[in-house]
Amino acid sequence: MALAHKIQGETMQMIVFQLNEGQRVYCEAGRFLWKTINVSMETRLGKGDATQDQPVAPGMGGLLNKALKTGVDMGKRHLAGESLAFQHFTAQGGAGLVGFAGVLPGSMKVFELDGTSGWFAEKDAFVAAESTVNFDIEFKGGKTGRKGGEGFVLEKFTGTGTFVIAGAGNFIELNPAKYGGKIQVDTGCVVAFPDTITYGIERVGGLNAQTMVTAMFGGEGLNLATLEGDGTVILQSMTYDGMANALFARVGQNDNQGVTGGIFGTSKG
Repeated sequence: MALAHKIQGETMQMIVFQLNEGQRVYCEAGRFLWKTINVSMETRLGKGDATQDQPVAPGMGGLLNKALKTGVDMGKRHLAGESLAFQHFTAQGGAGLVGFAGVLPGSMKVFELDGTSGWFAEKDAFVAAESTVNFDIEFKGGKTGRKGGEGFVLEKFTGTGTFVIAGAGNFIELNPAKYGGKIQVDTGCVVAFPDTITYGIERVGGLNAQTMVTAMFGGEGLNLATLEGDGTVILQSMTYDGMANALFARVGQNDNQGVTGGIFGTSKG
């Protein structure tokens, strides 16, 4: 049964979960907004899947296996530049509410996993998930992805239950199977896609004067993400790097303009 929830807002969406007694969700650091008093909050290392709560097998072997597995998970999150801990929220003594949001103004989408397939998401997209949803780090894109540093680190969600992602700007959903079987995307625009889709990074054109000019002055790199197969790909209309660059350039302008510029700037004359 899906967790009761409601998405609110337009330009900066948030999601509110209603948790019944004993229901638990976990979130990425920085996504929590507020909660009612009967929802407990704790920070835990490791993933938030259901196996985390199962007792360790007796003997040193069981303890060692769990320690090694936890260490591998932590190592992958560290390499991906992610926080090593999740925040967990559990309803106690009746139903309670808890709210989450993404890190930038934009859209949210809720998924319901039934155990038959999984989803990949861009590493900044994850917001929150039910405790029965498994979380993992996946490295995709091959050598080109590693060298480019974009689109290579993805988060994978499997199991059963509800999970939520957020992106910058608006979402658009496309199925590559309806457009020749393959689409090419700026790596910063990829938000999420099912595991029926094959993901890669490819160089666009040969290394020549024209591609160098495009990379230097057009603001685009030489590599694009490729998404192939049959399934819904979710893209965002704004990239994190694009927003960061725009804000950095604006703040660096003449102090007379102020941060907002125009008539709202202060004059020193």
